[in-house]
Amino acid sequence: MISMQPYQNPTYFLLIALSFVPIIIANLCEKKIYWYQTLISLGFLTLSFGGIKWHQGIALIIYIILEVILIKLYFNYRMRLNNSWVFYLAVIISIVPLVIVKATPAVYGGQVSIIGFLGISYITFKIVGMIMEIRDGAIKDFNLWKTLQFLLFFPTISSGPIDRYRRFIGDYDKKLSREKYLDLLEKGIWYIFLGFLYKFFIAYFFGTLLMPQVAQNALAHGGLSWWLVAYMYIWSMDLFFDFAGYSLFAVGTSYIMGIATPMNFNKPFAAPNIKEFWNRWHMTLSFWFRDYIYMRLVFFIMKKKLIKSRITIANLGYLTLFLIMGFWHGVTWYYIVYGLFHACAIIICDAWLRFKKKHRQQIPSNRFTKLFAIFLTFNTVCFSFLIFSGFLNTMMFHHIMK
Repeated sequence: MISMQPYQNPTYFLLIALSFVPIIIANLCEKKIYWYQTLISLGFLTLSFGGIKWHQGIALIIYIILEVILIKLYFNYRMRLNNSWVFYLAVIISIVPLVIVKATPAVYGGQVSIIGFLGISYITFKIVGMIMEIRDGAIKDFNLWKTLQFLLFFPTISSGPIDRYRRFIGDYDKKLSREKYLDLLEKGIWYIFLGFLYKFFIAYFFGTLLMPQVAQNALAHGGLSWWLVAYMYIWSMDLFFDFAGYSLFAVGTSYIMGIATPMNFNKPFAAPNIKEFWNRWHMTLSFWFRDYIYMRLVFFIMKKKLIKSRITIANLGYLTLFLIMGFWHGVTWYYIVYGLFHACAIIICDAWLRFKKKHRQQIPSNRFTKLFAIFLTFNTVCFSFLIFSGFLNTMMFHHIMK
């Protein structure tokens, strides 16, 4: 049995095009063929987690069974009681596999965890989101079939975007009018072709053609050089166009299936400040961290009256949020520094916005200042991506080895 990485080769897209014909016809007739969608999902999941990746498939099956049991148990409990410690325990149990997967390489010298599989982070985010919405009373019934459809939705399983249960099920249950589906179909096809441009042309140009030579020159010069600056920009462009291209594939495929999966990027490099950048970059992840970590931490501190100053509470929330995000990417110094860098950047940004609000009459606001703000934000973000890339770590060891 062969194994295919989602959206990585022409054969994968050809299979999508052929297998989606009945789905398109059914939606144009204002019908849903749930059994066929499930069959297609199982087929593509088998492609992603079968063959040489069979061990990942086994890990996925065991993980899903255990996590669905956890969701069901917590739902049954929440219908009767609502003790905080049970909620916290459910959340901790749900993220234990992800913590093990992320920590294993750091503890065992780069060794990959045997319980890891493609997309474990994004499925975990969905599960934690469900548990929190059950706690809030937003999810009022448990449906095993729909829970599995949500968690194992194949277009987004490997790298998002991260959907919310109620939003997803609303689309899953809804029979679209012909006009509405035609609009989704048109957008879906457009997003897929735009994804091709991003991932297989622009990202290829930056990541495959330019980056190796620039990286080699940067290592040869050592320390701060124009080659290092060039690497910073090239790596940033490759990261954006590669990931944005993947996200467009996932969203486009979802649209064709009649599911309006949220977009992940909205012109992030046009953001006038770092706070706005995180409202445009990897938006489903940003909003997930904001809603389920930052807002809940801030609410907890305010409810318990642990800290009086709202500014201090917000800053503590930023530090916690981005430290967790850094550790989520991996237990290495550059991911953690990357998280701290963005936390400090947002704290400084907040302070500037408060100062600007108090002195708006004295601070000019025109086309030049707006363009300068975008330029400054863009370069700040690119520098953070240089940290994130780990290339500085590579340079350091290259220098030591010489």
